[in-house]
Amino acid sequence: MTETIESAAQDDDRRPPLEARRRPRVHRAWIVAAVTFVTIIGGAAFNSLPGLLIDPLHTEFGWSRGEIGLAVSIDMALYGLTAPFAAALMDRFGIRRVVAAALTMVAAGALASVWMTASWQLMIYWGLLVGLGTGSMAMAFAATVTNRWFVARRGLVTGILTAAGASGQLVFLPLCAWIVDEHGWRPASVTVALAALVVVPFVCLLMRDHPADVGLAPYGGAYVAKPAPARGAARRTVKVLFKAARTGPFWLLAGTFAICGASTNGLIRTHFVPSAHDHGMPITAAASLLAVIGIFDVIGTIFSGWLTDRFDARRLLAVYYALRGISLLFLPMLMGPDVRPPMVFFIVFYGLDWVATVPPTLALCREQYGEDSAIVFGWVLASHQVGAAVVAFLGGVARDVFGSYDVVWYASGALCAVAALMSLVIRRVRASSAAVPSV
Repeated sequence: MTETIESAAQDDDRRPPLEARRRPRVHRAWIVAAVTFVTIIGGAAFNSLPGLLIDPLHTEFGWSRGEIGLAVSIDMALYGLTAPFAAALMDRFGIRRVVAAALTMVAAGALASVWMTASWQLMIYWGLLVGLGTGSMAMAFAATVTNRWFVARRGLVTGILTAAGASGQLVFLPLCAWIVDEHGWRPASVTVALAALVVVPFVCLLMRDHPADVGLAPYGGAYVAKPAPARGAARRTVKVLFKAARTGPFWLLAGTFAICGASTNGLIRTHFVPSAHDHGMPITAAASLLAVIGIFDVIGTIFSGWLTDRFDARRLLAVYYALRGISLLFLPMLMGPDVRPPMVFFIVFYGLDWVATVPPTLALCREQYGEDSAIVFGWVLASHQVGAAVVAFLGGVARDVFGSYDVVWYASGALCAVAALMSLVIRRVRASSAAVPSV
């Protein structure tokens, strides 16, 4: 009899609270995903600026493009290196606190840059403050939300949240380009600071750290009690890195994603506008083309998430990188003072492929590393941003040395071919395998 009572008590402990058994008409997971989407848009506003401000800063202060590119590269590197620690901090302090602090930091860096007079200040405000802030809202943030709140539709939700960055680009690029052209770069910097601050109340009021906070099961899954805060966030992050670094798939994923960052954020986002301007294209027209990339990026990323739920992620990555490399090899021939049909075709094509690599990369991290996948993906994202940082800096140096960006386009196209081959040699793991496979 005693055993029966104890067994019943244990069953009660494992049951969700009463409110968890009621199914809301719209699952709270979708509301959290919507808030995450808006948050990433607000944080991504700053990413619209660097390519627009290279020429204005060069003209006003006389800073070389290499100096400006170095500040952008610091921002991108910190963006990536912060991401895995941010994922662990979210486990320790909660998503809401970390993201609200990150948005505030982005706003502070963007606003402080209005009063800068020396290039080292650009590196502090753009590089350090904004890099740390945006890194805390990087794709590891989307991975954490997806892992906690969704069991079903993870690939689709990953695609949607990844597309948020492109949506921010779509919203802010034309606006910031117009502001820079009509009123100068300082009002544009204030605009992105305000965009980050506006999102903070949404995070504080609507974001929840875990489904158990509102007595719900994850979407498509069973109820899980909220785990205790994970202490030692930094130690855990480094421990996960060393554990994953003993496996071959980690280096392949990190290498391919580094090339992904080099060929998108580091190359196109930073240097496309000044490169097009070198060929006589107005800044507003070039920025509008980048905004069009944002439109098709949304479509391509969501579709990639849908494909990731159905097809081999390794083969998807190989196709994405191969097509991206081919398009970059043709880009120097398409540059000109006017927007012509071949350039429009490139923009549409590149937009569909821009961050289509994220859903399959995250799926492979989840497949290979299980419950540590968000932190592992954070380290893989760090490699993405290091690759972006290297090309953001070297692209500016190449322009100073060679007088054009052509060599950078060709080199990036060749790197994408290497990434396609690397994707194909990542081995698969069975569902029953350990979270971290042996080398």
